Amino acid sequence: MLARKNSWGCVMDFWQAIVSGFKNYVVFGGRSSRSEYWYWVLALWIGGIITAIIDYAAFGTGFGAIDYGPVNSIFSVATILPTLAVGIRRLHDIDRTGWWMLILLTLIGTLVLLYWACVRGTPGANRFGPDPLAGQT
Repeated sequence: MLARKNSWGCVMDFWQAIVSGFKNYVVFGGRSSRSEYWYWVLALWIGGIITAIIDYAAFGTGFGAIDYGPVNSIFSVATILPTLAVGIRRLHDIDRTGWWMLILLTLIGTLVLLYWACVRGTPGANRFGPDPLAGQT
């Protein structure tokens, strides 16, 4: 199946990235394009804000520095594995193993992963699979 650009020139749009993230909940193989990764991150931010608002309205919690409400906590736990999977597939797109996710445990590592998330993936197939941007003009 060949990927196609949408009207903004992205491989995936916002909704496709969300569906893909949950559909590939624990798929750690293959590759994810930048658009899939960053739309997933955007969905997490939006979901976090919405669940924090719900927690604040229903329970009076959710907007403190460490104050997590139950709805936000459930959302966070439910999205840990797909977030890890999308991150690992993004690393595969730049021909790096998913074990590089472990450098998130350091400040410098977080900056390195942020940079790598912004870098264009390896053109053509690599050891992790076919190019998610293949077949685009």
